[in-house]
Amino acid sequence: MNSPQPAARDALPTAFVDTLRTAFGARFSTAQAVRAHHGHDESHFPDALPDAVVFPHSTGEVAAIVAACRAHRVPIVPYGAGSSLEGHILAIHGGLCVDFSEMNKVLAIHTEDMDVVVQPGVTRKQLNAALHGSGLFFPLDPGADASIGGMASTRASGTNAVRYGTMRESVLGLTAVLADGRVIRTGGRARKSSSGYDLTRLLVGAEGTLGLITELTVRLHPLPEAVSAAVCAFPSVDAAVRTVIQTIQLGVPVARIELLEALTVRAINRYSKTTLREAPTLFFEFHGSPAGVEEQAASVQEIAREQGGMDFEWATRPEDRSRLWQARHDTYFACLNLRPGSRGVTTDVCVPISRLAEAIAGAREDIAASGLIAPILGHVGDGNFHTVILVDPDNPAELERAEALNRRIVERALALDGTCTGEHGIGFGKQDFLLAEHGEAAVDAMRLVKRALDPDNLLNPGKVLPGL
Repeated sequence: MNSPQPAARDALPTAFVDTLRTAFGARFSTAQAVRAHHGHDESHFPDALPDAVVFPHSTGEVAAIVAACRAHRVPIVPYGAGSSLEGHILAIHGGLCVDFSEMNKVLAIHTEDMDVVVQPGVTRKQLNAALHGSGLFFPLDPGADASIGGMASTRASGTNAVRYGTMRESVLGLTAVLADGRVIRTGGRARKSSSGYDLTRLLVGAEGTLGLITELTVRLHPLPEAVSAAVCAFPSVDAAVRTVIQTIQLGVPVARIELLEALTVRAINRYSKTTLREAPTLFFEFHGSPAGVEEQAASVQEIAREQGGMDFEWATRPEDRSRLWQARHDTYFACLNLRPGSRGVTTDVCVPISRLAEAIAGAREDIAASGLIAPILGHVGDGNFHTVILVDPDNPAELERAEALNRRIVERALALDGTCTGEHGIGFGKQDFLLAEHGEAAVDAMRLVKRALDPDNLLNPGKVLPGL
């Protein structure tokens, strides 16, 4: 996960700039402030600015942009909400940033079929606001108010994935512009199909390296009749993890299970002014009928009690639940606040649920040995957990220690039949791990796909695949 430095490059061709400026007017910019905004994300990597930024409004405009970039060999970096953690949006080879924030229309809501068609710049909060009164909602919640296009590009998931799945299951079909400017439509609104190669799944998770997504059809779910949240502290991380494993193995249909270790809870208390016991803690949420929610919660409370769970507290009022989950969503920034001026090197491993306790215990040992501050949190209901390794971005030796710690955590996860990334994606931060996880032959197959669809390597170059 070594941090690449932006490559030396020539200025954008004058003819290219003139073409885009004529076509897009004020929606095309080479201003330093605009470029700086689009050359920065939430990762610890150095900023890498694009040479220009454009704001399209339609699939046709995106196709025209791609055609111009192809004609002048200009790299293309897609941009959603700027919340990525693996450098996906950093223009390490310069070029043109395509900002989809103004392609933010909800195009069609099909309540009877429980799906919706959106442009990629629609954010998850905007989508759920548009669904108000329909009895439906979009459940995926990665924490940040990410764009739907960005979530699809990184195959995101978040806190509700244990019950509702990830973007892989949520995207039914999409429209994309390929590197040669052609527009393709994949999938559809049918809930199943055996028709041809699954190009939808190929583009979901491709991180903008195979095509630019300009429209998505995503699955919706009925709003639960009743929702209840709970918080429970434990004497140890092991006890909390055993509670998670037993809950999943017993088939309790819990919607969310989030783990925060003691240091993470301390960070939340300071940042969000909560008063949680500073001990390993699980956050739960239950969805269903009033009777079903009560039954689920009682089952989990009994499991937690057997593992020494303490202070089992309920939040049934919407405002109390919102306050609780907002504190959880602010965890990343709360952790950064433990060391002002630091940046977070985030790990993102996911393991089979039966190996979760072993993976977390090993990570805690590695953190202690490193001497670094690295709070642990995660979506443990599906075996996914994070460490936020706090580093001084101007201290190369400290960054090297953080990268070594991350590598140990990933290597252990892979040895436990897990993955280097449960939801953040590869970007350029995890390219070495992609090889370790899949092997050279599989990564070569991925390169063949990339070269077939993007022979000039213009779409988000330097991301996902090492050596491209």
